[in-house]
Amino acid sequence: MRNLHLLLSALLAMLMMACEKLALPEEGDAPQPQGNLTLNIFQLEQTPFAASTRATASDVCTRVNFGVYDMNGTRVKQTNQKLGDEDFGTAAFQLPEGTYQLVVVAHSSNGNPTMTNSEKIQFSNITEKGNGTGYSDTFLYNTTVTIGSEAQTLSLTLHRIVALCRFVIEDEIPANVAKMRFQYKGGSGHFSASTGLGVTKSTQTLFCTDRTQKQFDLYTFLHDTTGTIDLLATAYDVSDNVLYERDFKEIPMQQNQITWFSGTFFTGDKPAASQAFTATLSIDEKWKGDVRLKY
Repeated sequence: MRNLHLLLSALLAMLMMACEKLALPEEGDAPQPQGNLTLNIFQLEQTPFAASTRATASDVCTRVNFGVYDMNGTRVKQTNQKLGDEDFGTAAFQLPEGTYQLVVVAHSSNGNPTMTNSEKIQFSNITEKGNGTGYSDTFLYNTTVTIGSEAQTLSLTLHRIVALCRFVIEDEIPANVAKMRFQYKGGSGHFSASTGLGVTKSTQTLFCTDRTQKQFDLYTFLHDTTGTIDLLATAYDVSDNVLYERDFKEIPMQQNQITWFSGTFFTGDKPAASQAFTATLSIDEKWKGDVRLKY
């Protein structure tokens, strides 16, 4: 009987030790990244789109995409993150020894770009129904990294690669206008990670059904650091009849720059009349790189 009691005591002690080893971490403990390459977004170049010159990823974007490619251009790893994720702005990879292309894209589109090919990273169009991942302020980091026997941690600074046309309506929106459409050509919805420049001729579209909105941000990837876009701006009624339409040609754009494009869109215009663009150029010295145009 005594031996049986000792045996049960020993089994109980072993069971308690096993339970201690299986104890789960406390709620809120962050998982530790594992891998031989760890990436931390240190800052994003923010000039001149906002007042401060540097920002963290969570300050100016809602999504981050990390892509790793071998030197033949084949994607071997990809991690997608959105604002609110515990590891937002940090990624870890376990990679075989060798040399790789590293691409990081930060943006605020409503979905992730297609990154199968690093030389043709694609954002989808914005449609009337809200489909597509859209276009937004976009930042890029691109480099090559050699993985050896030692683990590496890189702090990354991303740079803005888009140009922005900020279209502003200065007059009152007529009561019968239900929707605005902005269709623009000259830039691209795809870009090369190695250059940060557009690689296709795209027709980009922005729809807006908010009747109170009078400022519209039209982002594009230029084919060079400077370029132009042609813009067709159309106002519709609730039955999709065209009420007002204006055709603007060769609006000057520059990478990492805002082109403010403002004027009276409705006042004094005949419905559905296409009009050529005449601009008066001025520079606002308070904002480096901001160009102000009147239509």
